[in-house]
Amino acid sequence: MTHLMEARGVVKKFGGLTAVNEVSLHVNAGEICSLIGPNGAGKTTLFNLISGVLRPTSGEVFFKEKSMARERPENYAAAGMGRTFQNLALFKHSTVIENLLVGRHTHIKCNPLESIFFLGRARREEVAARERVEQIVEFLEIESLRDKIVGSLSYGQQKRVELGRALASDPDLLLLDEIVAGMNREEKEDIARFILDIRDELGITVLMIEHDMQVVMDLSDRIYVLDFGCLIATGTPAEIMNDPAVTKAYLGEEAPSDA
Repeated sequence: MTHLMEARGVVKKFGGLTAVNEVSLHVNAGEICSLIGPNGAGKTTLFNLISGVLRPTSGEVFFKEKSMARERPENYAAAGMGRTFQNLALFKHSTVIENLLVGRHTHIKCNPLESIFFLGRARREEVAARERVEQIVEFLEIESLRDKIVGSLSYGQQKRVELGRALASDPDLLLLDEIVAGMNREEKEDIARFILDIRDELGITVLMIEHDMQVVMDLSDRIYVLDFGCLIATGTPAEIMNDPAVTKAYLGEEAPSDA
């Protein structure tokens, strides 16, 4: 089977610290995969390697069978990879619509002269961008928020806007970094429903980092587990739940018996 994304033997060192150590994983088209592990396991560092924010010390990342080793970070979005961030990276003083339009930048091809006079291709691309953004607003059920300033929204609403901005780039692979962190139960249920719809209705493959095990177990086709930068387990939710290495990573060594 051809993998949509594959990391082969990826290593990332920061001085004498090895944050990611010989990790290999893959995501197939149409899957929802999760990357889990204790705090400090290297999950976000691995996401940054996959999405081009960081370069691996060794190893390689492939996307659509193409090595991404020589690609600049901004080319990852154009290639079809979108992501959200653990810490919100929105323009707080702009409206929801304006933030979503930022996600369309990879689809804007007009030159500065065309943009200044807003003729021909510039006008067509602007109309297409706004039409796509309105579709995303409807998909994420944020019509009432479309013209509000992002900084005035609740944390859960801002998370939904960031998800929308990632979707605006029309990715083939969507990376979600702790998308439900800090949300209440109702907000988590909404986002979980959206993730399923993103895969089933929009045809977008998903790889997510998540600490909420209920969300992970309910949504994932496959799960990868990191601990101290190393991949210690992979499998279905049922397999991961019963894996002794995973239990040890999360709960520590079993206490010795007094007998």
